[in-house]
Amino acid sequence: MTGQSTPPEPSRTRRTLTVRGGLVLFFGVLALVAGLVTRQREAVGLGVLLIAVPSVASLVLVGAAARIVNGRTLVPNRVPAGHEARVLVRIGNASSVWPVTSVFVQDGLPVPLGTHPRFTIGYLGARAVRDVSYLVRPAVRGSYAIGPLMVGMTDPLGCVRVTRVVGSPSHLLVTPSTVPLSPLGAVDGSQGEESPRRSVTGVGEQDPVPREYRYGDELRRVHWRSTAKHGELMVRRDEQHRREHSAVLLDTRLRAHLGEGPAGSLETAVSAAASVAVHLIDNGHELRLYTERGRVPTAVSSEALDSLAVTAPSDVPGLLGGFDMLGAQRGGSPSLVVAVLGAMDPEEVAALSAIRGGTRLAVLCARAAWSSADALNGAGELLASAGWRVLTVSTPRELPPLWRRASAPAPAAGPTTPLEGPR
Repeated sequence: MTGQSTPPEPSRTRRTLTVRGGLVLFFGVLALVAGLVTRQREAVGLGVLLIAVPSVASLVLVGAAARIVNGRTLVPNRVPAGHEARVLVRIGNASSVWPVTSVFVQDGLPVPLGTHPRFTIGYLGARAVRDVSYLVRPAVRGSYAIGPLMVGMTDPLGCVRVTRVVGSPSHLLVTPSTVPLSPLGAVDGSQGEESPRRSVTGVGEQDPVPREYRYGDELRRVHWRSTAKHGELMVRRDEQHRREHSAVLLDTRLRAHLGEGPAGSLETAVSAAASVAVHLIDNGHELRLYTERGRVPTAVSSEALDSLAVTAPSDVPGLLGGFDMLGAQRGGSPSLVVAVLGAMDPEEVAALSAIRGGTRLAVLCARAAWSSADALNGAGELLASAGWRVLTVSTPRELPPLWRRASAPAPAAGPTTPLEGPR
């Protein structure tokens, strides 16, 4: 995010005549020619005067563009798709003596963010500063370059226009939209509190192993029985926990998806994967997020969202490499596997159904490039018969209720029925 006023970067200054300036020059030439033909000195003088007006007016703008400084601030510079960000633009006159007349600015925007906003600043005195702002509402994730800024000015008579591109672009990061999912404890089968951590100490609350009190320990951890026995404050030791290990596979193959923009199946898949990743990370899971091209950084939920914001569709033909990454994880099988998928061929469906582990959920994008509705239904039935809990979604909004139903404890025997959202 840039918020400081900066001098303009070197760029070419363009001088053009305005409509008024063109008319003045046209009538000046017309009067000059008419005066010479009719030998009327008054008409010749008028023509010379009109022709000289644009040239003299342009002298007022000499060096004016170089005196303009600018700054741009994005508030915030990172937003979820579908949310607004405000762009603050500051324009200043660096000269302590000379004013600049009739200033206007136009900021550069990529096509998905709309048309270029234009503002009339007007008269800008010596050392004067003006602030303008506008809103952008990106509908699709990505990294958008806002700028550079085009600054223009005209002379007091409005005959000559000078324009110059100043500053450098600012970047707005648009992360995938996410939806809230049901408590994690129901998904992984843990009991009690919604905590994915498991104690491995083997020491219960009734038989703690105390230690001496240290400055900063919470008083609620004081073990009064041991304190009375030892004659000094004793506190319970910290339990050691093992974090649940989960894996998410996101299908970003170009050939597997259909549509563009927020309604495209790829954006639905990315939004669903982002929702699952944020949910698991925020609940303490150690998450490994993959695409068919490799692993995506997911140390914290914000890093996962930032990575998915700039994930582009790939030309990888198949998903078998992604399935291999799910099956070759270090530290044993994950307790939860989630696959967010576009269209698959029968070989890929069979390979995915062969993956074993703890709880397995397959999110199938209904609007992906499936060859037919039967192909989508057949893939869901085969995965369900192999023990996968199948969720078929058309939009990210359909995911929370299906996730809540799929997070219920699995039946003791028999295949799982695929869960579908409204078509």
